[in-house]
Amino acid sequence: MSKVENLEKIIEKFGPHPHDEPIDGWQADRNIDKVVPTHCPYCAVQCGMNLLVEKGNLVGFEPRYDFPVNEGRLCPKGVTAYLQTHHPDRLLHPLIKRNGYFERASWDEALDLVVSNIERIQEKHGKDSLGVYSGSSLTTEKTYLMGKFARVGLQTKYLDYNGRLCMVSAAAGNKKAFGIDRAANPWSDIPDAEVLMIAGANCAETFPVLNKFLWQQRDRGGKWIIIDPRETTTARQGDLHLQLKPGTDVALANGILNVLINEGFTNEEFIKARTNDWELAKQTALKYSPQTASEITGVPAEKIVLAAQMYGRAKTGMLLHARGVEHHSNGVNNVLSYINIVLATGKIGARGNGYGTITGQGNGQGGREHGQKCDQLPGARMIDNPEDRKYVSDVWGIDESEMPGAGVSAVEMFQKMREGEIKGLLSVCNNVMVSLPDINKVRQALEGLEFYVCIDFFMSEGARYADVVLPSTTWSEDEGVTGTGEGRVVKINRASDPPGEAKTDWWIIQEIARRMGRGKFFAFNNPREIFDELRVASKGGKADYFGISYEKIEKQDGVFWPCPTEDHPGTPRLFEEEFYHEDGKAKFHGIEFNSPDETPDEEYPLILTSGRVVYQYLSGNQTRRIGFLVDQCPEPYVEIHPKTAMKLKIIDGERVKVISRRGEGVFPALVVKTIRPDTLFIPYHWGEEMAVNQLTNPKLDPVSKIPEYKACSARVEKLPTRNLPVLGQKQKYVKGSELEKPNGNRKRQGKGK
Repeated sequence: MSKVENLEKIIEKFGPHPHDEPIDGWQADRNIDKVVPTHCPYCAVQCGMNLLVEKGNLVGFEPRYDFPVNEGRLCPKGVTAYLQTHHPDRLLHPLIKRNGYFERASWDEALDLVVSNIERIQEKHGKDSLGVYSGSSLTTEKTYLMGKFARVGLQTKYLDYNGRLCMVSAAAGNKKAFGIDRAANPWSDIPDAEVLMIAGANCAETFPVLNKFLWQQRDRGGKWIIIDPRETTTARQGDLHLQLKPGTDVALANGILNVLINEGFTNEEFIKARTNDWELAKQTALKYSPQTASEITGVPAEKIVLAAQMYGRAKTGMLLHARGVEHHSNGVNNVLSYINIVLATGKIGARGNGYGTITGQGNGQGGREHGQKCDQLPGARMIDNPEDRKYVSDVWGIDESEMPGAGVSAVEMFQKMREGEIKGLLSVCNNVMVSLPDINKVRQALEGLEFYVCIDFFMSEGARYADVVLPSTTWSEDEGVTGTGEGRVVKINRASDPPGEAKTDWWIIQEIARRMGRGKFFAFNNPREIFDELRVASKGGKADYFGISYEKIEKQDGVFWPCPTEDHPGTPRLFEEEFYHEDGKAKFHGIEFNSPDETPDEEYPLILTSGRVVYQYLSGNQTRRIGFLVDQCPEPYVEIHPKTAMKLKIIDGERVKVISRRGEGVFPALVVKTIRPDTLFIPYHWGEEMAVNQLTNPKLDPVSKIPEYKACSARVEKLPTRNLPVLGQKQKYVKGSELEKPNGNRKRQGKGK
């Protein structure tokens, strides 16, 4: 049984402990032996950086000006990324849990225990009694290997990855509309757009280096339309902010399309020549007048009209969105409704005219293209397609009949653990006890497993439940490729050796396969050999990497896929001549508005949404250990509008209880005018009692199977005592003038600073 005992002792030993010094401390007289060009391990902007190596140790970084995306810029996370490598919390040896404690073991002992339990469980319960849950902060070579390992090594259908929690709604929507899952344009097209429509993406905080392109667009006279329930840093910089209720994007997009139609801003020539199913989308949108859309979304009708006019009149325009649009039980419909706007105006397939999803996870794009999704094979082939199965089976050297069928999504896998169908789990590069919704149910799933093995370089909240933890490498201790959010394949270069007895993920997986007697399928000596097989496995697929090589990547500062031949330059901009459906046309979709799974009621009168902050990354397993980042944002908080705070007698800074139908948590209140009065916001980078995912709704989109992180019903309760948190170096109080009585009189509620 995979339970956590002695939690305080586990945290005391394995952290997270804030630390921000390189190996041997800060020195001014270092002798740098080697400068290694590479890319940041965090978001999918994948900024270029140079790593500094002294005596085999990674000791610092310097700007890398030759990579065209960031040109030397880095965000706070990128600046401090190298501090992971020799952090005191690094896992240096295999660990086996005995009597509630993790004890050091040899690799032979740990791997023998892993293999014996895998074989025992599968012999007793069948091949599909084992599940594999992978990640997208791995290199693409590793994500390819994880897919092959599950299907050829373990021969289980139960495989998925943590990108399921990120942008699969965008992937599904893109495939439905365009026939392919990739951003349509390179970031360098952004400055050429007269108008940017940015939905559910706070670029200034969560993709700060991407802001370079946004400000270049602004410097050329461009305008921004920002769609977000919060007045984020990005929204404050924009020209028009549509502050909609969480979960009402379809109504808003239909309202904008309604105005585009009625005011003659649609591109009829483009629609006729390059699209299908326009009449269905048109008739649907005509039901959503600006007033109707306003009543649903809370956005004033005149702002909806103005947004449509700004976008419609512009000669060029781009629409970008991120998790705020996608993290919904109607996420795919949200995506399709915004794509309808792009197609209706013909603003796609040319410089300055386009569409894209801003990917959150470092290899979120490459990590889903090559076979670790439950229904997908390398090259973005589909596992239920007979031709695709046959092709990949031939590459792998197995009979097509041996290839398992499609499994289920990540959240559904954990349901099957609770139901007893999945008895054992192997996970790599994820932190399920922070990132999955309704983590109280996730805990039940893990505690019910017969065996759980986790591969990671830090002891995450999820790894604490494992029976065996195997120490792996950080990004700087291995090499391989990643796929950026714009579809550019870049190269990660090895700068230093792993510390202690830590091993690369691909070595660990292959060694498990070898000990299971499946070693002939996993005889790679280095990442290049894995990549070369991946190239062949992807050949002819929509995500065709066959023409990409390590050398071409270095020469071209990355290669945009698809790249079908060795002399092909890559494809920075899609859809210039045709889309990827068989007839070469894009598809409109008539999308009706459906409310989120939960809407406010008397018991839970508010809408809770969640998201990111600039100083933390995903589950925080890496960033919550870097002292500087912890100092800037040490804990989560709940944003509450002053009117709501006044009604509940909540003072800025005091801790309050936030409750949903699934759980409750205590958070410091941050009283701000930048959120809607009916909405709460909590960042999600923390675990245990600070996890917002104690509260979030696991309801899934029926197509993408993404959870509804961005909208659930909740309430706030004032606690009997007032405990002030430490938010950075000082507590910022709301000004008394910001708290209003219902009759309009001002009432001072807190000390101004």
